[in-house]
Formats: sequence, C-alpha cells, structure tokens
Amino acid sequence: MAEPEALGEAILALKEERDAVILAHNYQIPEVQDIADFVGDSLELARAAASLDHATIVFCGVDFMAETAAILSPEKTVLLPAMDACCPMAAMVTPGELGLLRSRYPDAAVVAYVNTSADVKAASDICCTSANAVKVVESLPQEQVIFVPDRNLARYIARFTEKEILPWDGYCIVHEQFSLADVINQRRRHPSAEILVHPECRPEVIDSADHVFSTSGMIRHACQSRAEEFIIGTETGILHQFSRKCPDKRCFPLSPRAICVNMKKTSLGKVHNALDRMTPRIMVPEEVAVPARRAIERMLAIP
Repeated sequence: MAEPEALGEAILALKEERDAVILAHNYQIPEVQDIADFVGDSLELARAAASLDHATIVFCGVDFMAETAAILSPEKTVLLPAMDACCPMAAMVTPGELGLLRSRYPDAAVVAYVNTSADVKAASDICCTSANAVKVVESLPQEQVIFVPDRNLARYIARFTEKEILPWDGYCIVHEQFSLADVINQRRRHPSAEILVHPECRPEVIDSADHVFSTSGMIRHACQSRAEEFIIGTETGILHQFSRKCPDKRCFPLSPRAICVNMKKTSLGKVHNALDRMTPRIMVPEEVAVPARRAIERMLAIP
C-alpha cells in the first residue's frame, strides 16, 4: 500500500485531471478530511454540491450524501469512494411506509431529514438538516408535520414550534448511545468544560447539556467561546476539525464509543481508486431525482 504522502500527491494529480472536487463530512478519518477541498456538515456539503463548478464530485461520506449531490447536480459525475458506506438511520424508513403514514394524516406536511434515501426525499414535501430543521418546519403553512426518520431530532424541533410534530421511530445508532451517565461522568472529570451535543441525542442528554448544535455549529461555537474546554457529544471524527480550527481549545469526546463505522470506511486508497477508475458512481433515476430535487431545493431556498 502506498504511503499517505504519495497517495495524497496522486490524488491531487488525479483531481486536477478529472476536474474534481473532494467533499468530506466532519466524521471522516483525519487524512481524508485533510485531502478534502471542503469539510463540513450535511447542510454545508449540500450547498457546496449544488454550487461548485466541477465536472466530478468525490463525496467522502455515506450513501445518502452522495445521492443528494447527484440529485442536485445531475450533469456531474458523483463518486462515493466507499460504496458500502451506508446510513442505518436512513434505512429505517421506506417510501411505502411513509405513504401509509401520510394516508393517515393527509393534511400534514412531510419533512425528510437529509439522512434519508432519495426515494424517501422524493415522497416528501421538503428536506432539512440538523442545522436548519426548526427553520424548515416553521416555514411550512401546515400545522401538522410528519418528520422522518429521526425521533430525537423530531422531539428537539417540537421544543421550538407550536406545530404538531409526528415523529418517525428512527434514530442514529451513534447519538442514541449517549446517556445521562456519560454527561454526569464527563462533568465530574472536566467541571469547567461546556458540554455541546447534537440534536440527534436523546432528550435527557439534550436537557443536561449546555448547548445543542449541528456538527459545524459546535465548531463555530467553540472557536468563538471564551470557554477553554469542551465536551463534544457527537461522532468522534469531528475532534480533528476542532484541533484544526481552534487548536487553543481542549476538546474531549462525551464518549469514546461514539464511532460511526460507516463514516470510517472511506480511506485515501479508496479516494484514489475512485478518481482513477471513476467508479463507484452514484446515479439517481430521473423519476426519483426530480421530486427529490424539489424537496431539497425548497430547503436550500430558506435563508
């Protein structure tokens, strides 16, 4: 296997040859984050995929993220280096199941978290990310909102709206494992640290934290805060971005077990192979892409 430095140089050469841009989620392994042109959360990466002027997008993340890029940029080649990098939560709802729930609540709007398949997005009215979920829900004229698939994010949204939120019973396998005991133990170890958690966490974890942010929101807050120590309640890959963007701050994981194995499937070798072979390519059928694009673009139109 080639050394990381040699692989990095080869990737940069192929990137120029393929007119490619590399997007990486905050949860990717450090060396993949370092080779990327843009690192961010789902909302930032969706906006980048829609606006960047490159023929090829290499998406270092999981399946639904690459699908979103392909939906927004059908004229571009979208590559997912780790073809088996899936999101278990996205698989917890199907269009058929959503259709049955929609038939029970025909007057409700359907909001699909971006962590869903293209088929589910196509069956929804609008998408959202953890960073803009409340804004999206508040933008809707309907008073009832079916929210899929994350029950914890749905409950978090319900705190900030008068609308009736009907949550799907899905969850993130990483954020669901955080417990109140984790918060209590970390406060004992780091009494001066602020605890920042993701809105995909369980309600009791959110209630015991100091702040709730999307992944990039956590980084922005820490960089601007006067506090010097932070406990980070999300996937541990984000700690690399903290070390890069606010190296003067001390950041600790809420739990060292908070690892998404699917986000860790992308390697420099797989990025190189994807650019070299121009595969695995993600393509979304037009009959799915058109309604899914409508739902995503409605989200992106919200300031």
